[in-house]
Amino acid sequence: MELRHLQHFVAVAEDQHFTRAAERLMVSQSGLSASVRALERELRAPLFVRTTRRVTLTEAGRALLTEAERILDRVRAAHEAVAAVQGVLRGTLSVGAEQCIAGVHVAGLLAAFRRLHPDVEVRLRQAGTDALAEEVAAGRLDLAFGVRTRTDHDQLRSVSLTSEAMVVLCRPTHRLAVAGAAPTPADLAGETFVDFHPDWGPRRTTDAVFVTAGVRRTVALEVNDVFSLLDLVEEGLGVAVVPRHFRRKRETLTALPLEGAGETEYETVALLPPPQATSPAARALMGLLDTPSGHSVAGSRSPAGAT
Repeated sequence: MELRHLQHFVAVAEDQHFTRAAERLMVSQSGLSASVRALERELRAPLFVRTTRRVTLTEAGRALLTEAERILDRVRAAHEAVAAVQGVLRGTLSVGAEQCIAGVHVAGLLAAFRRLHPDVEVRLRQAGTDALAEEVAAGRLDLAFGVRTRTDHDQLRSVSLTSEAMVVLCRPTHRLAVAGAAPTPADLAGETFVDFHPDWGPRRTTDAVFVTAGVRRTVALEVNDVFSLLDLVEEGLGVAVVPRHFRRKRETLTALPLEGAGETEYETVALLPPPQATSPAARALMGLLDTPSGHSVAGSRSPAGAT
């Protein structure tokens, strides 16, 4: 089994089409077909169901795809590791991040990294922390910036970046803003809430606050981006419990400290594989956070520590 056979197989699986895969790989379609047939003969199993319009994976093909992607990822990592020893970073840096996290300015950090390592292709994916953690654990992301949650990620290291209190955001005319006192979770019973989808870190942190306080709440307005949440609160459609730094994105809103939240805080972390599996590019990016050039893009940080 040759690496090129696996590369050709993965390309066809991704494009679901031999012609498109051949064009992307810049090889002849006949050569690509012959490569896949050679792999099928060696494995003694058909890998694709072929039709005139598209190809789909067989059960054997689906099983092979997972392993083939893992093998090719490790080969790329090996090339990158050797290049790093020679003092040159190459390859790809795949980063995940939740929206508007505290402790690190992702755009500024990636820009600083690209200036230092122009030969590395930078990719970014936004999602909730749990989804990003799964991507890092599976090797599809080199690292991710998210939120510490109660969900255990045994395969990952968690490096603390910063932590902050949760606040209640509302309109200045809302009864809570008029009262001016810091509300407790019990004071918010019966309020209409705006919040993120359940896999987002801020939502999980807020849910934990209310569970701990024994107060039931219902999220009536569920969004998938920060500015939609702020718009809905500004229009008086609900209140939101969010990390304190969200207030800086919409200063027309009132932010009130949330009393009775106990030890619950919003903690931003970097999620990485074990040291031996961390790519040279990921190590270089994390190193930027601890250098003078990285201070301008990192924001305020608590001392980093791995768990």
